[in-house]
Amino acid sequence: MHSFSKNITAELCREGLINLKMTARVLGVLLLFEAVLLGIAGGVSLIYKEGDAIYFLYSILITVACGLGLMLYGRKAMKMMGRRDAYLIVGISWILFTLLGMLPFRLGNYIPSVTDAFFETMSGFTTTGASILDNIEALPHGLLFWRSLTQWIGGLGIVFFSMALLPIFGGSGQLLFMTEATGVKHIKVHPKVAVMARYIGSFYIVITCIEGVLLWVGGMEPFDAVCHAITTTATGGFSTKQASVAYWNSPFIEYVITVFMFISAVSFPLYVLALKGRFRTLFRDDELLWYMKSVLILTAVISLSLIFINQYDVEKAVRAAVFQVVSIHTSCGFATDDYAQWPQFTWPLLLFAMVAGGCTGSTGGGVKNMRLLIAFRAIRNQFRQILHPRAILPLKVSGQIMEPRILTTVLVFIVSYMTCLFLGWLLLMAMGLPFMEAFSTAVSAMGNTGPALGAYGPAYSWAAMPDAAKWLTSVLMLIGRLEIFGLLMAFYPGLWKEH
Repeated sequence: MHSFSKNITAELCREGLINLKMTARVLGVLLLFEAVLLGIAGGVSLIYKEGDAIYFLYSILITVACGLGLMLYGRKAMKMMGRRDAYLIVGISWILFTLLGMLPFRLGNYIPSVTDAFFETMSGFTTTGASILDNIEALPHGLLFWRSLTQWIGGLGIVFFSMALLPIFGGSGQLLFMTEATGVKHIKVHPKVAVMARYIGSFYIVITCIEGVLLWVGGMEPFDAVCHAITTTATGGFSTKQASVAYWNSPFIEYVITVFMFISAVSFPLYVLALKGRFRTLFRDDELLWYMKSVLILTAVISLSLIFINQYDVEKAVRAAVFQVVSIHTSCGFATDDYAQWPQFTWPLLLFAMVAGGCTGSTGGGVKNMRLLIAFRAIRNQFRQILHPRAILPLKVSGQIMEPRILTTVLVFIVSYMTCLFLGWLLLMAMGLPFMEAFSTAVSAMGNTGPALGAYGPAYSWAAMPDAAKWLTSVLMLIGRLEIFGLLMAFYPGLWKEH
């Protein structure tokens, strides 16, 4: 045993702190996976006999070449993965997927600008849903499907899909899973992460199919129904129409999408446990109850304001309010009404929903309701501690005592999130965006929501934004999607030199 440990230590010393060959090998496999996805979108182009099929072929060849090149470099990799490798894979995989995923837009000149093509693709993979397109219907079906597919894959996370592949290479899927959700406890559906990934992935596919059928029955064309089902379950928000869901002007379609947006922002492991017979976990989960109360309160307040101030009838007010609240709270970003025309006191409520986002273990973005719940209960405990200095007041969530290190990590995460948000806001104003547009755009990008307020609200695209601001918001989208540390760790010097 001592000899084995010595050999491993020697091997690590030769390889360095980062197992670059193993990292390259995993990234190569992921790029081959992206090539398959590009092939599926290219197949849609062939079905509709449109000219973008050739650009998908070029993109596939380039992606396969990059993937094989990385796998060739890592062919003799030591089958070990540490936390440093996991952080690198998480950050680099999203950037590589975006760079190669934008090729069909760029090669076919459907989006002439590299900046715009990168922005659109990053918005897709991070499930943000902000777009620079002013005539979405002009895109061929293959590219419309590719936009939707980027969100569906990004919804559960590119790295999450790789968890089933990593055991082949001796990698740890658990490490990758943890890098995408910092500072919260994870519900264990199965002791093996790869099996847990299959359970959750299966549920993801099933609810996508159910929603697609309902939207088709409700009046959407099959292609539109599939694309909207994909982007709803991913809480992404890309639509095949410039007017988004409002194009159909259908209460049935709006209610269906509202329900599935809400469902998709609930922790997926909870559903799996419920389907395995543990139904009580749904009703005992404090984060889910917090999320439901938040949606109900915001919907009620905004509905009343639309009835009494904007003179909406009751059904229209409730439908508009619940759709927009759920869409923003889940970071989906679909729109059926221009909330920039709503009473201004509702805007801070919507901004709160953008920051809060969905639940941990879901496709939703934002800070996540679990972290807000933990922070709120920590504040409440502090008041109690002041009154009762000698009392031992454990912080409980869903009946479980939160360890002090979890509370520390959550608070550090929230402070880091707000710091990045403030810096993004400041830089956007320096780039020429007005005060409100800069703030709401930073909040929307970090929360992976999509529409903001003012000139970048649901009635407009982000095309008019300066190029520098598009690159900055792309970075903010990625920081928000990877929950800050997943990306910023790559810039921490200790990752590269501390033993």
